[in-house]
Amino acid sequence: MSTPFLLPLLETDSPDWQAVLEAVIAEFGCSTGTLHRIDPADGLLKLVAQKGIPPQLLPVVETIPVGKGIAGAAAERREPVELCNLQADLGGVAKEGARQTNVQGSIAVPALAGDELRGTLGIGKMVPYDFTSEEKEQLLAIAEAIAHKLA
Repeated sequence: MSTPFLLPLLETDSPDWQAVLEAVIAEFGCSTGTLHRIDPADGLLKLVAQKGIPPQLLPVVETIPVGKGIAGAAAERREPVELCNLQADLGGVAKEGARQTNVQGSIAVPALAGDELRGTLGIGKMVPYDFTSEEKEQLLAIAEAIAHKLA
């Protein structure tokens, strides 16, 4: 895994998910992020950690159905879902309320442990941004490392 900055945070049996998320946000020069865990009881994505989400949007992002919104689409498709400018184009994926974050460039990736979906990781910038193929691959590797601890 090419994510040495995360290794110390993931070595414990009970990682500090807020610290993990903030390390990922900092590594990619982002200002917002979410980490969701799939709840095996109901199959919904449940918020584990967040940074930069406006308080009025917390009820919306606390529980996300697979297939809904950017995180839900990443979970359903099991691949990165990206919007270069969330403010200009919701891309048919993001919900209208997503604009309230003021985020522009955003991406969500599935957290997979093998074939098992364990959650999603999403980060965003306050400027329009296209994540590179290398950044997407690195985010998928990070999400995979997280997935092994999200059980």
